[in-house]
Amino acid sequence: MNRTLDQAQSLSVQRAQVEFHNFASFGQPERNLRIYAEENQRRAEVIRAHREFIGEMTPFLEIGANAGHTSYMLANDFGASGFALDLSADSLRHGRALMDAWGLERAPVRVAGDALHLPFAGESLRMVCTFQTLSQFMNIGSVLQEVVRVLQPGGVFFFAEEPLLRALSLRLYRCPYFNSMKPWERKLYDWGLLGYLVRDVIGADQEESFGIRQNHSLDLKGWRDLVEKYFATHELNVFVPERGWGERWVKRAAIRLDPHRSEWRAARLLGGTLAGVCRKAGSSQPRGFERFEDFLRCPDCMSQMALDQQGTLACIRCPYRAPNEGDVYNLLPSALRRELYPGEREDIIDFSLEGHGKHLLQGWHELEGVFGNKYRWIGASASATLRRVDPGPQNLRVRGYASGHGIPGEVRVSVNGSLAGSWKLTRPGIFVLETPVEDREEYRIDIQASPEWRVPTDDRSFTINISLIRLVRSGD
Repeated sequence: MNRTLDQAQSLSVQRAQVEFHNFASFGQPERNLRIYAEENQRRAEVIRAHREFIGEMTPFLEIGANAGHTSYMLANDFGASGFALDLSADSLRHGRALMDAWGLERAPVRVAGDALHLPFAGESLRMVCTFQTLSQFMNIGSVLQEVVRVLQPGGVFFFAEEPLLRALSLRLYRCPYFNSMKPWERKLYDWGLLGYLVRDVIGADQEESFGIRQNHSLDLKGWRDLVEKYFATHELNVFVPERGWGERWVKRAAIRLDPHRSEWRAARLLGGTLAGVCRKAGSSQPRGFERFEDFLRCPDCMSQMALDQQGTLACIRCPYRAPNEGDVYNLLPSALRRELYPGEREDIIDFSLEGHGKHLLQGWHELEGVFGNKYRWIGASASATLRRVDPGPQNLRVRGYASGHGIPGEVRVSVNGSLAGSWKLTRPGIFVLETPVEDREEYRIDIQASPEWRVPTDDRSFTINISLIRLVRSGD
């Protein structure tokens, strides 16, 4: 495998992305539906502003589609046909709820796949798009190489909502999303001053707490140089924040000082996000979309895929097969598919899977939540068991949530009777704890949390809730 591709995203990062997207794509349905609708509105506005440059959009591919909401928008609002691809098959599966929630008639073909090894034939797609995705790769060029490979001559790559490195910042620390900010941070945020202090994009810390690495190193010139390296022509748009008087005054002054009265100087100073519509060199005739399997290639040997009578995609040359599982085809390379989708295992307690209860001992309340965001609250303590599957050094990972009632708080985890780690919780919200464990065949996990709190209508005590406990190989 190409070394450059290996360095772009590690296995541990890919595993974290699968876990995060399954957990977050529809964990709060009403909130997610609102956010997805807002994102689609912004993205549709950019498409319409560049509609003539974009031209034909069928067949399209969205990389990093999450629940697939923007692919649904392309299919229903713009009449395009194509594919929604994400590393997380679960998030695409959860996204089927959009059909009923929004009264949609058309859906994209949903494919679990890797942006670094796209399961598509060369020069087969008219448009590739991605949003908030490129910055999750340490080597963005490795993704663009694949995009150029699968685009038809004259095809278009559309990306948006990628972060611009901000010049005016002291880069003192990382800051969470607004809901997890402390009162003084919220006030500075409202005044437009917080961005002058923080290291990178506000809220990036949550994804990194899951193990998702972020690449926020490119300024406006860096992005432009990257685009011009891979595409013949392009149209770029910057979107500069204007939070409170602290950013509003600087933005307006930068626009006045710009000889073209554009926002480019402001984007260098204040950062923001970048959108681009980029055209591959050459020209070609649009293709129909009668047989979607004609555009796909085997992720193992890159031979043609065929659809059998059972609805399974099968390689015509090697044994690779991808059944239709909940309207999603998992087209990850075989080795990666085994790593990221092992099914129920003795070293994983995933509360979104039905069989998780066999690992639990005492201290757990009833199962709550929806889709991939299922969890159990605990009181002062709870216990569970895991059994080693993989050889080599192991880390224990615990994912949970602390409400405002339990902040500040503390979580202590013991493994086989010995304290493995103790963590202070200073903010409400999601947390991920990870610590090395000794080499054993079996592990008893004891979780203690404080402070306890109660609600008037319930006689139980609560501290935190837990949604995932697992062993991971050290150094993946």
